[in-house]
Formats: sequence, C-alpha cells, structure tokens
Amino acid sequence: MICRVCDHPRLELAVDLGVQPWANDFIRPSEAGREPTYPLRVVRCVHCGTAQLDHTVAKETMFADHTYLSGMTQTLRDHFAAVARAVDQRFFADRPAKAMLDIGSNDGTQLRSYRDLGYDILGVEPARLPAELANQAGLTTRRAFFNAATAAEIGRKFEVINASGVFFHLEELHSVTAGITASLADDGVFVIQFLYMKRIVENDAFDQIYHEHLLYYNVRTLDRLLRRHGLALFDAELSPIHGGSIIGYATHAPRAQPSERLAALGRAEDAAGANTLAWYHAFQARMVARKAENLAFLQACRAAGRTVYGLGAPVKGNTLLNYFGIGPELIACLTERNPHRRGLVAPGSHIPVKLEDELTAPPDVYYVLAWNFKAEILARHQADRARGVEFYFPVNPREV
Repeated sequence: MICRVCDHPRLELAVDLGVQPWANDFIRPSEAGREPTYPLRVVRCVHCGTAQLDHTVAKETMFADHTYLSGMTQTLRDHFAAVARAVDQRFFADRPAKAMLDIGSNDGTQLRSYRDLGYDILGVEPARLPAELANQAGLTTRRAFFNAATAAEIGRKFEVINASGVFFHLEELHSVTAGITASLADDGVFVIQFLYMKRIVENDAFDQIYHEHLLYYNVRTLDRLLRRHGLALFDAELSPIHGGSIIGYATHAPRAQPSERLAALGRAEDAAGANTLAWYHAFQARMVARKAENLAFLQACRAAGRTVYGLGAPVKGNTLLNYFGIGPELIACLTERNPHRRGLVAPGSHIPVKLEDELTAPPDVYYVLAWNFKAEILARHQADRARGVEFYFPVNPREV
C-alpha cells in the first residue's frame, strides 16, 4: 500500500494487534465462530509520519448497519452542546443566517446542538439506524457517504462543517477532504474532533485501535493532510472526551493564522517523539505488559469464585478482549444500555451482551470497557459501589 495521506510508498510496522474480527460486528449466538477476521496492524509513513492501518475493511461492511448511537451517554451529549456553543460564540454569534453540515452525523446529537443555536442544519450519515432516528427527531439527515460527489449534489456552502469521531474513519479520505473544501464558506470553520494519537499512546489505550479507525492523527500529521486540499489548522485544543481528543479548527489555508495553542501542541509532539517509530514500539511493549496484568487479575477473580461482568459493550472493548484473549470463561457477559445490542454476542470473544435494566443482581466485579465515560459510570453506579462491587478499569486515562 501507499500512505493514505501523502501517497509515499514506504510504510513501517508500528503496532501489531494480530488478526481480529471487525470490532462492531456484534453477532447472533448462532453465528459465533463464523465472523470474518482481518489483520489489525498500525503502520507509520516514513515521509509524513502518519499512523494508519495497513488493511481496509470496506466502508459498506462497517457502516451500513452501524448500531453505535452517540446520544446514549450524557457525557457525550454535554460535550457536543458545549462545542456548539463555543464555536458559535467565537465565530458566528452575530450572524443572523448560518448553516452547519455534520459529516457522519449519527443520530443527530451534534446537529441538535447547532439547531438549538439557530443554524440551518444538515447531517450526512451512511448508517441506516442512526440516520432514521435523526430524521424521526426532525434533524434533517441525508443517508449517504460524504465525499466530493455528495458535496456537489448538496451544492451549498456552510459556515460550520463538523466531523466528530469521523475523520479517522475515511476510506475515501481525499475525496471527503476535497468535498469539505468545496462546501466550506469563504470564512467558514471546519471543526474536526478526533482521538489524539499522542494521548492514545500516553494512556496505553490500544483498544482505540480498530478497523473502523483507519488513521491516527497528531496535529502535525492532520495539518499535512488538510494542506494538501487547501485547508489548514489555525487552532486546536485538547479535550478530555474519550480519554483525550483534539478539537481542531481549520479554514481555507490562505486565511489560517496558527494560534500559539496550536503551535504548543506541535512542539509537545516533537519533544515527545510522538511521530517516531520508537514511540510506537515502546507502546507495543507496554501493551504486552498490560495484557499479562489484566489476565492475572481476571484469572484471580475466577479462582476466587468472583463473578465478573464487562461494563459496556463499546467497539473498542472488542479490540481489548480479542488482543487479551478474554472469553466467557473470564467475563460472564457485557452489560449495555443500547437496546439494539440485546441478545447479541461480541465478535471474537463471543461474550453475550445483556441490557443493564435486565440484570437481577450486580456482579462482584465490573470490568469497565467503556472506561472513557468513567466519571458518568461511577456516578450512575453509586449504589453498587456502596454494596462493595469492584470497578476495574483496564485503561486509566490521564487527566487533561
């Protein structure tokens, strides 16, 4: 393959998570053992430094029937509302007519925040279920993959274009970015919310690597991509959401005046060596140690007769379960709030999913796979904690 960002032909292996199923492929129990598997490897471009997967699972496979819903957690709803308010107040508060496009808009949670601020909104979302839910809620959503052709069909300019947790998914990376350039108003702002690879590595959060995430950006590498298409970052900030994400602000390159905050993030990446191969090899070594530590804990629980449930059935949890080699013998079930996963089993591990409100009693231990919502989870389970239920976090993100 060639680099997804700069087309350079030389890529070097950075992280190897073995062969795994597509992590959001929750299946019926009768299908267990028949799910396809794919290499899950991160490679680094020697020219631009971008970390990326070297194998692509087709977007039609991964996103047509995607069951993730962004509105399921209060933490994410609050985050999206805060981002919308901040963007509007900073850039467009005095503008009477303004429009916002959300790429990969899911169930419309981010769209709703902008609509409530007076924006004319449009979402573009390829997955059937979230698109239907958004439209049912009156949040205008076009069911499609966004790319240059879709942008041409829409044929409009937008003051704000948003991509939340989407820009690292893109199989049609350059077509999508070109479509954003074409759709962004002359003084518009492209708001890019993405998992920050520097923080993923610092948190040892290898579970955030899975087949839907084709690219893993730092601010240096993302800006290289944007500049190829006439855009550029002018500001960026580190957010605690998902254990450490960047909210980047881009515009047409001639207008972009880099902030000191953006420059400081770039300098910190350089000082840490965050775009070097050695940085990733050290990350891989820590993953091996974390695997041994987690398996020792779960095996000790089994030996002591303690019941363990996985708390949450996030996509990233399946990367962790499959890399660690955890199955139903160590974790009896995964508890979930999303009703669309009722009765399914996790791909690879085949651990059954149960809805939280169907549990008759808590376990002795919750193994928290949805660790990125730690504060919300601990607050919601105060009664379980008071009864002595242990909450074990396989990943403990640094404070931002």
